[in-house]
Amino acid sequence: QVQLVESGGGLVQAGGSLRLSCAASGFTFRTHTMGWFRQAPGKEREFVLAINWSGDRAYYAESVRGRFTISRDNAKNTVYLQMNTLKPEDTAVYSCAASPYRGNYNSSGTYGYWGLGTQVTVSS
Repeated sequence: QVQLVESGGGLVQAGGSLRLSCAASGFTFRTHTMGWFRQAPGKEREFVLAINWSGDRAYYAESVRGRFTISRDNAKNTVYLQMNTLKPEDTAVYSCAASPYRGNYNSSGTYGYWGLGTQVTVSS
């Protein structure tokens, strides 16, 4: 059974940091691209970052470039999202996702496995 379980969300003040984790099981993690998406209330889901299977290439949404980083540990079947200099507009439910494909990293349709998400709230 495939599972993606996010953790690390919470309430933080603007300018603060959070580190999200996503623990994967039930599929071959090391062969999958991993992505983070977010969805704010009343808005569509949007791409945040993705990392390729080997962890040596990352893809960023412009809104988070320079503030967020993504990494993965294939030995632990876990992907991480380090969020720094958080802004109120970063408030959303953050979900991780897995894709067996290469390319179209910013498209949610590329990803077949999804976690339920973790809430991140940034206060001003």
